[in-house]
Amino acid sequence: MKLRLTLAVLALLHLAIVLAPWVAPYDYSTQYRDFPYASPTRLHFVDAAGRFHLRPFVYREDRPYPVEFMVNGHLFGVNSPGLLFLFGTDALGRDVFSRVLYGGRLSLLTGLIATLLSLGIGLLLGSFAGFHGGWVDQLLMRGGELFMALPWLYLLLATRAFLPLHISPVQAFLLLTAIIGTVGWVRPARIIRGVVLSARENGFVFAARGFGASSGYLIRRHILPLTRGVVLTQATILIPQYIMAEVTLSFLGLGVGEPVPSWGNMLADARHYHALVEHAWMLAPGLASVPLILGYLSLADSLGERQ
Repeated sequence: MKLRLTLAVLALLHLAIVLAPWVAPYDYSTQYRDFPYASPTRLHFVDAAGRFHLRPFVYREDRPYPVEFMVNGHLFGVNSPGLLFLFGTDALGRDVFSRVLYGGRLSLLTGLIATLLSLGIGLLLGSFAGFHGGWVDQLLMRGGELFMALPWLYLLLATRAFLPLHISPVQAFLLLTAIIGTVGWVRPARIIRGVVLSARENGFVFAARGFGASSGYLIRRHILPLTRGVVLTQATILIPQYIMAEVTLSFLGLGVGEPVPSWGNMLADARHYHALVEHAWMLAPGLASVPLILGYLSLADSLGERQ
């Protein structure tokens, strides 16, 4: 029951983020310059005459505008000149709710691709080290420990310094994803190595080897399937870690910058004290990441119980 509920919540969150252009009432770049730092729009069910309405509505210049579904090519919204800012607006009058959904696509994509990269490297090197053992194992594992000791934040700063001052969002995304994914391969590699060390001693592996099976065939056919559970569990642990890494680095200005939204560069607008105190809704990107991260951690816990 817990696993099904967690999967349902995660599926709903991912669906909302992936379908952001349709779910969000506005495009992430749409500006309403007359409404900088507008507070979240209040939804009404009772009009000025005291009549109850089943459909929520908003007021604009004392005129009600009902919230409608499938309007202007979006899942919901209000007809012009009505405005619907569920999470308020930022300094440029852009809808924060829409930008949170759009920004989630970049943050989530960074977490997913970096996890695939990290697990791919970890699976390759961990399987190789565990299966062959000896000096190969020692070289890879000691090299991994050295790799973990490197100051990757300074490496990222140095790499960014060598690049042009203005790089495209795609280049910034690829750089960020590559460094985040490359940093984290050591831990899954060590866990997979332990599984492979145990699996290579199984009787069916010895039997297959006796029939002349090659090392590649043994790893692919008999050993890698035994690492599936560990890989899935590690994926559910790494994805939220890498999402938070992207948020942190973009918050520091090392990730994808404006105008493309990500949860990290959106939170950068709330780092000033006056913005945080007077416009608390600017923390919405950080709050939006909480259910997603908790969902992945709950999924990791459920998968760990099943192993």
